[in-house]
Amino acid sequence: MRTIGVLTSGGDAPGMNAAIRAVVRTAIENNMHVLGVNNGFEGLMMGDVVEMNLRSVSNIINRGGTILHSARSEGFKTEAGQKKAADMCKALGIEGLIVIGGDGSFRGAQALAKQGIVCVGIPGTIDNDIACTDNTIGFDTAINTVMEMVDKVRDTTESHSRCSVIEVMGRGAGYIALYSGIATGATIILVPEVSYDFDKDVVDVMKRTVATGKRHFVVILAEGCGDAEKMAKKIEEQTGIETRATILGHVQRGGSPTVRDRVLASRMGNYATRILRYDNKSCVVAEKAGTIVDYPIDIALEMKKELDIDMYRMAHEISI
Repeated sequence: MRTIGVLTSGGDAPGMNAAIRAVVRTAIENNMHVLGVNNGFEGLMMGDVVEMNLRSVSNIINRGGTILHSARSEGFKTEAGQKKAADMCKALGIEGLIVIGGDGSFRGAQALAKQGIVCVGIPGTIDNDIACTDNTIGFDTAINTVMEMVDKVRDTTESHSRCSVIEVMGRGAGYIALYSGIATGATIILVPEVSYDFDKDVVDVMKRTVATGKRHFVVILAEGCGDAEKMAKKIEEQTGIETRATILGHVQRGGSPTVRDRVLASRMGNYATRILRYDNKSCVVAEKAGTIVDYPIDIALEMKKELDIDMYRMAHEISI
């Protein structure tokens, strides 16, 4: 391959820029041209591209977000939209496309592959919910951001002997809640993968902890487990403990990526580009036991990822 494209799609994640940088510089070192596609698949359909060079990606490894921007595209979900995007790739001379994003982005890559465009996916999402990889780009930065925010909330929670219900991202996956909950010593962690009984798993646990002399509490709630404001009100009503809700929201997506995310993104970007240059195959790049590997897109999308239930058990065993 001589000309490739790179785009970011879906929710932004810290480290996407590091991946873009690695793609561009690896490609140029291997005598390839790179077209950066603005605004994801929407921009691809419109032919919104820019030729990238070594200096296009200078000083971006430390920046959060994505310099190529991201956008949801209803039009691309249609067969007509997918054909339009594939035709645009051919018109622009894009022989292969690197797609940085989550499951939805990979389904877009899968659709383009069926239209004859070789696509390589790089997992970039703070939720860490891509089944084929141990870690996704952005996850480590997100949990470190949550840890810092919860540590700050804990200061006022402890000072006033309150309970804080802190809602973190994770509509269908509890990785952010579990890891940040362990790291901050949360009393209770609620994740979408594990059903819970409010009276038994929240109220009774808090009452038992009060009996040991504890006077402040942190509940980490993944957004897929309920409403933080409503839960805080119920906790206060049933325990008599003053309770406040904090919704961290999109602050979890932002910020300068951690060392772990910068290195992971750089390794994945380099690997993905070399696949297009030398192997010419559609796949998804992944990290397994510290090694960068790849899976066919169809297989990657069929794989299932399960939360570590033993880690979840451990988190509550050491939280009292």
